[in-house]
Formats: sequence, structure tokens, C-alpha cells
Amino acid sequence: QVQLVESGGGSVQPGGSLRLSCAVSGFTLDFYAIAWFRQAPGREREGVSCISNSAGTTYVIDSVKGRFTISRDSAKNTAFLQMNNLKPDDTAVYYCAGKYGTTWPLKEAEYPYWGQGTQVTVTS
Repeated sequence: QVQLVESGGGSVQPGGSLRLSCAVSGFTLDFYAIAWFRQAPGREREGVSCISNSAGTTYVIDSVKGRFTISRDSAKNTAFLQMNNLKPDDTAVYYCAGKYGTTWPLKEAEYPYWGQGTQVTVTS
């Protein structure tokens, strides 16, 4: 049974940092691309960052470039999203998602496996 479990969310002040984790079970992370999406209240879910399978090629959207870093640890079968210099606009529920294969699009419909989400709140 495939399962993705996010953790690491919380409430921080602007400028703070959080590290989100996505623990994967039911498949080997090396063969899957992982993406992080987020959904703020009243807004559509948007893709934030993605990482390819074993090659580890990454992509982040412009609004978080230089602040967010996606990574993976094959030994732990876990993906991460390091978020630094957080801003109030980063407040959202963050989801990780997985898909088998060598492509790593940042499109919701491409990902069949999803976690339950973790809340990130940035407020002073």
C-alpha cells in the first residue's frame, strides 16, 4: 500500500525556517519523482517544487527560488522541503505527491499518490 506522510509543518515568524518531510512507504523513492504543492485559504493548489527520480534534478517556482530547497534521502525513503526566509504569503497547507517514472512535472494531475498535508503558518 502506497503511503506518503508529511510532517514538519508549524507556525513561524516571518524570516523563520521549517523543514518539511515526506516519508514514503509502498514504493522505492529512487524510481519516483516527488513534488510539493501548497494550497492557501481561498486559493487554488499550486506546485512549489519537484525532484526527479534517481537523478535528483530539481525545480522550484520563482516565488520561492533561493528560499526553498527540495531534496531526497534514498536510504530513508524520504523527501524534504527546506524552507528558509519564510513570508506570510507562504502560509498554506503543503502536500507532497509522488509519481513513477523519469519525468517530474509540476502538475497535480500527473501525480497519483498524495499525502494528507501539513499546515505551515507564517505570522508575526
